[in-house]
Amino acid sequence: MIDFYYWPTPNGWKVSIMLEETGLPYNLVPVNIGKGDQFKPEFMAISPNNRMPAIVDHDGPDGPLPIFESGAILLHLAEKAGRFAPTEPRGRKEMMEWLFWQVGNLGPMAGQLSHFVNYAQGEHTYSKQRYANEYNRCLGVLERRLTGRDWILDAYSIADMISWPWVLIAKPLGQALDEFPNVSRWRDAIKQRPAVQRGVDLGKELRRSGPRSEEERRLLFHQTARSVAEAVR
Repeated sequence: MIDFYYWPTPNGWKVSIMLEETGLPYNLVPVNIGKGDQFKPEFMAISPNNRMPAIVDHDGPDGPLPIFESGAILLHLAEKAGRFAPTEPRGRKEMMEWLFWQVGNLGPMAGQLSHFVNYAQGEHTYSKQRYANEYNRCLGVLERRLTGRDWILDAYSIADMISWPWVLIAKPLGQALDEFPNVSRWRDAIKQRPAVQRGVDLGKELRRSGPRSEEERRLLFHQTARSVAEAVR
C-alpha cells in the first residue's frame, strides 16, 4: 500500500494521474497547504522541502520508503509498476532529460507565473511578463518536441504525465495554445484518458475558491528558513 500525501494542484496531479494509470493501491492523505499541514513535523519527516506531493511506499524491501519530489516519485512508481518508462538506454536517457526539463523549466516557470497572475498583490508588470515569456518559451520547446510524434517519448509515459498538468492550466495563466498546435493536440489527447480524468478529479471537493486569507497567504508565500524551523519545533 502507498500513502499518498496530496492536495489538488498541478504538482499533485502528476502523481495522482500516475497512480490511477497504474492501478497501484493507495491511501489518500490530504495535505491542506492553506492551513499549514506541510509544516507539520510528521509530514516534514517525509518531505523535508515541506512540499507535496510525497508518498510512503509500505512495500519497500527494507520497510516503509518515504519519497518526496514529483520526479523521484514518478520514477519510483514506474519502476514499481513496470510501466510508463522506457528501459532501453536511449529511451531512458530521453526520459530523464524530459523529466529534468519539466522540474527545472516548465514547472517552475508556470508556477511563478501562476503566482503573479493569481496571488500577488499590487502591480508587478516586469515579474509577470518575465514568467509569461518563459512559460511561452517552454511551450515552444514542447511544441518542437511534439512535431511528428504523439507523445514526448516514443510512447505515453511519465514524461507526459509530469508535464501535462502545467499545460492543462495554460488558459487560466493567460496563455492561449493557438500558436502551439502540437501541444494543443497532445493536451487534448491526454485529457481524454479516463485515468487522467480520475487523477484530476481526485480530491476536487477539497478545492477552494475565492481570495486567500491573510493567514493562508502568510503560510503559502512568506516562509523563510527561520519560520519553517520554528514551525517544526
